[in-house]
Amino acid sequence: MNRSCNSNAYFGLMSLFMLSVAVRSELTPYFYMETCPDIFRIVRTEVQNALKNEIRMAASLLRLHFHDCFVNGCDGSLLLDGDGEDSEKFATPNLNSARGFEVIDIIKSSVESACDGVVSCADILAIAARDSVFLSGGPFWYVELGRRDGLVSNGALANQTIPSPFDTLDTIISKFNNVGLDAKDLVTLSGAHTIGRARCTFFSNRLFNFSGTEEPDITLETNMLSELQNVCQQDEDGNITTVLDQNSADQFDNNYFNNLLNGKGLLSSDQILFSSDEATATTKSLVQYYSYNERFFLMDFAYAMIKMGNINPLTGFDGEIRKNCRVVNSE
Repeated sequence: MNRSCNSNAYFGLMSLFMLSVAVRSELTPYFYMETCPDIFRIVRTEVQNALKNEIRMAASLLRLHFHDCFVNGCDGSLLLDGDGEDSEKFATPNLNSARGFEVIDIIKSSVESACDGVVSCADILAIAARDSVFLSGGPFWYVELGRRDGLVSNGALANQTIPSPFDTLDTIISKFNNVGLDAKDLVTLSGAHTIGRARCTFFSNRLFNFSGTEEPDITLETNMLSELQNVCQQDEDGNITTVLDQNSADQFDNNYFNNLLNGKGLLSSDQILFSSDEATATTKSLVQYYSYNERFFLMDFAYAMIKMGNINPLTGFDGEIRKNCRVVNSE
């Protein structure tokens, strides 16, 4: 981690100040102050252990929170086991792609040992996502808590609501708008692709016959194109992975945006934020701004994460507090 903890704390305090006047929610960072005062320490410890075993897990845990919130709100529904259309785990955006469920299981077990039946799986996801960013060198923010767990997993809805790497920019913006997020949130949250990996199946469409042209995507930088063609052309199943950010794959920074300026966005849904015609009036200027102003990107990212975490949470007596994140309590 290159960025100091003091710097991270600064961004966290700034983000909290911004949110104190900008966001109103039933959730609060102090929700478990009396019922589970060690919740943050417990989650942080387990996330640290997971990252020691596999640094890529930071991106995976962050992605779980993102994909959970886009389907019926941030209710932990992605964590429910199941099969077919009833399971978000088997939806196209998550099948053979979403990962880290076993880490959430470990965290939940540790939390239950300390605070039986108190902390929701949805809140654990939110805290784990924050810690994954922070431990990767990104900003700290105060996670708002008090979510309860949903009772239903909806794979069919996941296919409709979660943005796809193959969507147009207008479609992605629309999907963000549908959950209360705007084009700025889209650009800011896309910056999470500064860490993690993606399978060939999600970007090979750009390498050989882009949009039926029988040519590669012209927005993809030449040397990167050649490297990716070598990686993916022998991959019959599309499961070989490569890093989303070739220059700082495990460091949470603003290099993602520099990549877009240089034609090095891995996914089409990344590069269109800068290179598409639609971007000129919507996202291009913010990509440019973040490319040379890392401090404001990190502050805005913390804000956007809390805003995303407030998508339709279940509170009060709605939903439940799952004992096992994979099944509802009645099972």
